[in-house]
Amino acid sequence: MSKAPIILAVDTSDLKVAIAWVKATEGLISVYKLGLEFFLTFGSSGVKAIQDETDSDIFLDLKLHDIPHTVVGATKAINGLAPKFLTVHASGGAAMIRAAADAIPDSYITGVTILTSLGDSDVKSIGFAEPALESAVRLAKLAVASGARAIVCSPLEISAIREAIGLDPIIITPGVRPAGAGKVDDQVRTMTPRDAISAGASLVVIGRPITQNWSEGSSAMREAAVEIAAQLLISE
Repeated sequence: MSKAPIILAVDTSDLKVAIAWVKATEGLISVYKLGLEFFLTFGSSGVKAIQDETDSDIFLDLKLHDIPHTVVGATKAINGLAPKFLTVHASGGAAMIRAAADAIPDSYITGVTILTSLGDSDVKSIGFAEPALESAVRLAKLAVASGARAIVCSPLEISAIREAIGLDPIIITPGVRPAGAGKVDDQVRTMTPRDAISAGASLVVIGRPITQNWSEGSSAMREAAVEIAAQLLISE
């Protein structure tokens, strides 16, 4: 089986488990997402440990959000890790996004629009003038115009954002749940992985529907990954 357009969320505070997850899904997963908890726990050496186990790309999900000077320093600090994707909050503004893109040109600066845990009422309470959809589109356009080459958005914003930013930028979407997966965890705006790809997403972030099977062993986890990957690799 070819690698599926899946970013596996490696959300664990155990480095041995993280490496085991990579080994259990190698050859199936296109990108491995290492988030803030992982990076703060294991630092650069943890990222390198994962890189040593896979030829897949790394999505370093740090969601940087600060003044341009500080973001440049933070970005340069991880330049040696050469992640394929590095996230920044698009709401940090054009100057911040451009500074990050210029500081690490070989990586895809990835603009995070509206978190998938937020609904319209949350977006309004934060102070956005428009609902989640319109706000996400506006932030995506700003990010791409400022040098971001990828965007993170909820599944429900994929089509509108794809229409707004064109075909070239990569769209990455968390908040996908395989059909029959049940509990939606902390995601509010969700869709099946297949529907997300059909709507225009380039990659989908999947975590617990695959990793929760680790309790039953590496073969069970791999089987879950195979099942989801097969759904995404069906010919159009």
